[in-house]
Amino acid sequence: MKRLIFPILLGIAGCAMLISLGVWQVQRLTWKTAILDDIEARILAAPVALPETPDPVTDRYLPVAVRGTIADTGLRVLVTPEGLGPGYRRILPFDTGERRILLDGGWVPLEGAPLPEGSVTVTGNIHWPDEVDTWTPDPEGDLWFARDVTAMAETLGTEPIMVIARSLSDPGGLTPLPIGTEGVPNDHLEYAITWFSLALVWATMSVYLILRTARSKETS
Repeated sequence: MKRLIFPILLGIAGCAMLISLGVWQVQRLTWKTAILDDIEARILAAPVALPETPDPVTDRYLPVAVRGTIADTGLRVLVTPEGLGPGYRRILPFDTGERRILLDGGWVPLEGAPLPEGSVTVTGNIHWPDEVDTWTPDPEGDLWFARDVTAMAETLGTEPIMVIARSLSDPGGLTPLPIGTEGVPNDHLEYAITWFSLALVWATMSVYLILRTARSKETS
C-alpha cells in the first residue's frame, strides 16, 4: 500500500492544479464576456454631441454625431478588412466649423475612391486605437501603417480626437469600418478546455501508473 501513496498523491495534486486552472479560465471568461457586453452596449448607444474635452478612458467608444466638411485628402492607412480585400483606411481632417478633428471615414480600394463633398453628417464612435508598436514602420508621406491619434493630429493640424465613422449621410466612395468588439481577444474558453483536457489526460495517466504499480507489487 505504501508504494501506491506517491502515485495517488501525484495524480490528485496534478488533477487539482489543472482543474483549478481550468476553473480560473472559466471565471476569466465570465469576466471578459461582461466587459465585451458593456463595450458593445456603449458602442451601440444613442449618439450624443461631441464632448468639449473627451477623456480617453471614460469616453472611449462614446457614440457621437457630428456635422462638418472634410478639409483635405488626409492620410491613408494600409489595411485588408475581411470581406473587402486590400485597401486604405482614410483618416481625414474633419472641420465642424468650430473644431477640427480626425475622422476615420472608412475603407477605399487601392486604386482610390472619391471622398464626400460638401457638408456631411457622421455618426460614429470616439476611439483611441492602440495599434503602434516597435515593429510598426514609419509613415511614408501620406501612407501610414497604423493609426496613431496623437501623431496624426499633429500631422493634419487637428485636435487629438478621432471619430470612427459608423455611417455618413454622404459616404462618397468610402465604406465605413465601424468599431466593434471583434478585435478584443477572448480566448478564455479555449484555455479552459485545454486545462480540463490536460486534467483528464493526467487522471488517465495517474490511473495507469497506480494500476501498474499495484500489479508490479502483486508479481514481486
